[in-house]
Amino acid sequence: MNIYVSKLSFDTTSESLKELFAEYGKTTSVNVITDRATGFSRGFGFVEMANDTDGRKAIEELNDTVFEGKTINVSVARPRSDRNRGGWEYNRRQF
Repeated sequence: MNIYVSKLSFDTTSESLKELFAEYGKTTSVNVITDRATGFSRGFGFVEMANDTDGRKAIEELNDTVFEGKTINVSVARPRSDRNRGGWEYNRRQF
């Protein structure tokens, strides 16, 4: 199960997030998303858990709890969709 975690402290690391979710079951991957230019956390991340039952329990128990000084939101991650990225090349008008 892929889980989306938002409103993370900018000091949260993938390792600390992994430790939090490990209390609920086996995590297969943890990734705190960082800004490409600065390398600083963007305040959200993803946790993949091996078992859906453990994932649902983690979501239920961790959503709206305080972690590293911030109240976090935890939910099932939605799959990426084909979305308009709004880049210059995409929006360029053809005359």
